[in-house]
Amino acid sequence: MKKAALSLLICLGMTHTDYAQKKDYQISAVAFYNLENLFDTEDDPKKFDEEFTPTGANHYTEAIYAKKLQNMSRVLSEIATEKIPEGPALIGVAEIENKRVLQDLLQQPKLKDRGWKIVHFESPDARGVDVGMLYNPRLFKVLDAEALFVDIKENGKQQYTRDILHVTGILGGDTVTVFVNHWPSRSGGEAASAWKRQKAASVCKAIIDKKVAENPNARVILMGDLNDDPVSPSVAEIIGAGGDKDKIKPGGMYNPWMSFFKKGIGTLGYGDSWNLFDQIILSYGLINKKNAGWSFYKAEIFKPAYLISNFGRYKGYPHRSFSNGVWIDGYADHFPTYIYLIKEVQP
Repeated sequence: MKKAALSLLICLGMTHTDYAQKKDYQISAVAFYNLENLFDTEDDPKKFDEEFTPTGANHYTEAIYAKKLQNMSRVLSEIATEKIPEGPALIGVAEIENKRVLQDLLQQPKLKDRGWKIVHFESPDARGVDVGMLYNPRLFKVLDAEALFVDIKENGKQQYTRDILHVTGILGGDTVTVFVNHWPSRSGGEAASAWKRQKAASVCKAIIDKKVAENPNARVILMGDLNDDPVSPSVAEIIGAGGDKDKIKPGGMYNPWMSFFKKGIGTLGYGDSWNLFDQIILSYGLINKKNAGWSFYKAEIFKPAYLISNFGRYKGYPHRSFSNGVWIDGYADHFPTYIYLIKEVQP
């Protein structure tokens, strides 16, 4: 069966209460990863990227850049492969300097044979970091892509943050809309900066509302480093993402990470506590059992032992790239997240 080339056939009926009868399903994965300052080594005069140059504060040499690429490629090559050898159909990424770093990343030995493609637009972010998408063209076909500007003004002065990547494509026969986000940071304090993240959330919400008004079963995926937790107003109120799947109504959004967060599970650690900023949120159309096609199956945080720091001030947290400006041969200060989607195979 040709569709088997797009995904793996598995039997889920006896392992999940939502699927009581034994049936065959296709399975696909969608992931997100904050790559923690994946910069090249060149000084771009239009960006504040000086610390990531050989003479900058981080002494960011070509050798370090090469090792950073190697480390990132290892992680990306392993996500979701316990069920899907080809890995995710698409991966949203954040904290990348430009398209070049993604091109270099995909040339790494662990990824080169995957044949992944890139969706990227240069953002106006003052520090020079963008979001992007890596995708497997055998699994996902891009129909349209655009960058959405987040208009933030404070005291009459324009501030520049990451654009939101808005992509529409075909995933195994179904149209899917994807938003890749890296919302404004908590610089200045969580409460004082909350309105900026709410503004970014509103940009997505306006388009989502339009899509689900046209089709209540529209399949929408909102992912990213939101710099907020599942219970934060930007997520729970502006996006309206709830954690109880059975209570999500047409037009609503489901957040599978709510239960993780309430159990104290996170994707990044700071000050002896965990946050879960890295979320993948789904529209009603992806959890409605009556809606034929792809639907949500499971959410996971990817954290093998090598991604967990076992020494120093970050012990137990993600094994990051730098500590106090010193390269520690790590990965990123966030764990990747991913979800599985399934589709019943018709006889």
